[in-house]
Amino acid sequence: MRTTIFMTMVAAVAAVALAGCATRESANVYNKQEAQREQTVRFGTVDSVRHVQIQGNRSAAGPIAGGAVGGIAGSSIGHGKTGAVGTVLGAVGGGVAGGAIEEAATRKDALEITVKLDNGDLRAIVQEADEAFKPGERVRLLNSGGVTRVTH
Repeated sequence: MRTTIFMTMVAAVAAVALAGCATRESANVYNKQEAQREQTVRFGTVDSVRHVQIQGNRSAAGPIAGGAVGGIAGSSIGHGKTGAVGTVLGAVGGGVAGGAIEEAATRKDALEITVKLDNGDLRAIVQEADEAFKPGERVRLLNSGGVTRVTH
């Protein structure tokens, strides 16, 4: 029974970790509200590209799931007061680990792309590294509702 509960909780942590896969940080992913909205288009040339990371999610789901898994695992240590202490320590440790797992699993490799617009202005945009850019390339900057994407 405990093994089944433990495996269910591990699956829950994995589901939370994968929940942030499709995000607004991508030049290629639009949410429903962004579809069929007019965007402003500007053209420019890539000045520089720098590899960065977009921080992962830190919601309550990772620590809660990790705490549940840790509590269940910790409850198998000892009996009586020792078992209760094991449950508490397992839950606390699992919560910390669950939060760290969620953040690491949802962290994204990204690019900071500096673009020199045709009018001479410089703009830097950070977005997911799902498209490659090189200095000297001609690109488009698409802007709508405060969100700017760099595309070819």
